[in-house]
Amino acid sequence: MTVLPSSTDLPSPEPERDVPSGMPATEPFATDTAPATAGADANTGTADATAATAPADGGEGGMPAGDAADAAAAADAAAVTEADAAESEGTEPGEAMPRPRPPHVPEKFWDAARGEVRVDALLESYAELERKLGRMVSLPEGPEDEAGRRRLLRALGWPARPEDYDFDSPHPLIERDPELDRRLHEAGFTRDQAKLVYELAAERLLPAVAEVVAEATARRERERLEAHFGGRERFEAIARELRDFAQRRLDPATAEALSSSYEGVLALHRMALAEEPELFAEAEGGGLVPDEDQLVEMMRDPRYWRDRDPEFVAQVTEGFRRLYGD
Repeated sequence: MTVLPSSTDLPSPEPERDVPSGMPATEPFATDTAPATAGADANTGTADATAATAPADGGEGGMPAGDAADAAAAADAAAVTEADAAESEGTEPGEAMPRPRPPHVPEKFWDAARGEVRVDALLESYAELERKLGRMVSLPEGPEDEAGRRRLLRALGWPARPEDYDFDSPHPLIERDPELDRRLHEAGFTRDQAKLVYELAAERLLPAVAEVVAEATARRERERLEAHFGGRERFEAIARELRDFAQRRLDPATAEALSSSYEGVLALHRMALAEEPELFAEAEGGGLVPDEDQLVEMMRDPRYWRDRDPEFVAQVTEGFRRLYGD
């Protein structure tokens, strides 16, 4: 059985009404009663209109209700993220973020707040680089570049001539050598380097030379003493006696001074003969052998010429015998 009303049951359409003059033709006349399907009142009209334009089935021209909720949530999250980023960078939400520093731009030339190159710092650095380059000296292009070599040496302090080494000798025993200065100049030595050569000579060579000279002098003095006292073995025996005498009767400094030269040993010998004549006692293979000067010195002793001390006189006599034989 059909539930639709028949055409006889439907109300007949109202007759058209005349539009009063002065009223827009498109504006309908108010009716006494609203249709049952009018829906919400004026307060909910906008929501009803929005709902009427969005098909619920996701058809063309609309969006499913679930997708619309997701899109709204994503938009809210993006707004929160933008606000947080703006706060961390010191900008207001919606304000453009400064662009990051390009990798090829050094950090000191980048303005992070503005996101741009610091032109003033870049120009200042360039000017300083030009000043440094203006003070630099180019290296020689190779071993054959004599002009480049001289230019570099002059910049380091190499004088124009060997005579321009203006420094004094560091020690009185070391004199400036023009030939040495010439060779140092040819080798490219600066003033300070040439001066260092002379200072090293005074510091290292002079002590070595002094030691060599002392050894040579001592060897020559010893040879003279051996000849004076009748040979190496006799001198070694006398030297032992003199060493013992010096240790007993002299201070170390005086003994060292007398023992370091030919004249000093002879003076020590005369002192031993005068103060300890018993050293003349004849011993098997030993005993002191006085020289003529020492015997003459003994003869001037009052014990010899005034007191005529028999023992002392016998020592002088024995000395002459041993010196010249019978």
